[in-house]
Amino acid sequence: MQSKLFSPIRIGELELPNRIVMAPLTRNRAGPGNVPNALNAEYYRQRAGAGLIISEASQVSPQGVGYPATPGIHNEAQVAGWKGVLKAVHGAGGRIFIQLWHVGRISHSSLQPDGAAPVAPSAVRPEGEAVTYAGMKPFETPRALETDELPGIVEQYRDAARLAREAGFDGVEIHAANGYLLDQFLRDGSNRRTDDYGGSAANRYRLLGEVLDAVLESWPAGRVGVRLSPENSFNDIRDSDPQTTFNHVVGQLAPHGLAYLHVIEGDMMTGARELDYGAFKQRFNGPYMANNGFDFNRANQWLDQGRADLIAFGKLYLANPDLVERFRRGAPLNEPDPDTFYGGDTRGYTDYPALEEKVPL
Repeated sequence: MQSKLFSPIRIGELELPNRIVMAPLTRNRAGPGNVPNALNAEYYRQRAGAGLIISEASQVSPQGVGYPATPGIHNEAQVAGWKGVLKAVHGAGGRIFIQLWHVGRISHSSLQPDGAAPVAPSAVRPEGEAVTYAGMKPFETPRALETDELPGIVEQYRDAARLAREAGFDGVEIHAANGYLLDQFLRDGSNRRTDDYGGSAANRYRLLGEVLDAVLESWPAGRVGVRLSPENSFNDIRDSDPQTTFNHVVGQLAPHGLAYLHVIEGDMMTGARELDYGAFKQRFNGPYMANNGFDFNRANQWLDQGRADLIAFGKLYLANPDLVERFRRGAPLNEPDPDTFYGGDTRGYTDYPALEEKVPL
């Protein structure tokens, strides 16, 4: 019996030829001005066999920058750069969503406009270090956003969504995971606010809900996904009751008829997996994408058991541009080189070999 990974699926307005998704992967190879370039276009073109590509996280504003050489989607030069990427991907028959990103407190003043402090829901400094152009630096205490500043944050996402449409993407994914700004608002470990954006799960969801409404002004719901990571502690993020918090979040997302819900299952840092992810899938009642350490066999198990509708692969896609074909043939996989994950040139980026000859199935 053929693997369900290779069966088509409809997500919102798109028909995907398979259920294998290229996860968003930060590679730190954007050009000056955080503009996507020809090297990025070739990288994504090589991976166009995925049912869907989700782009690397792309900041919605200069304030949203948290890492060197990551692409943005907040000015016309970046739009022009992305158009080159999209021409390459679409020319190879692929489909690609852009992931909209604001890092919040996971930044450093040296990366911020005018050397300002990073912003966050509350002035709570995360443990760890920021990646800067001068090397690793301790995270700084962020500045808590004032209530009257939050419409401006929403506006950043509104503008980015509009520019993504102008660039020609097939859709957008709102990044509300992994300890970045929207996740910082969702979780009570980082959100200590006492206004309408803090306290209850409903209040902590409010900013994500407003961002989603703003994005839906430019995109139909069937072209929009949301990414969550209910249990992940990456970037020193935590919540006192994640099951309850994210039951509420998913319940609020469900009525919109979104293209998919993208969930990092478990904790990437510790390997723990203690939450009821089936409850999130059932509550969402739409295409559910699972992510975190999947291989071919585990992916098939999740699909066969109805635990997911799509599977996102990260590290395997770094090293295997033709991952779909390798899975289909049961071919050996290239091993990823961690030394080339972040920054650099073609090495470990576009030079991983593809299968050289077609073998009859």
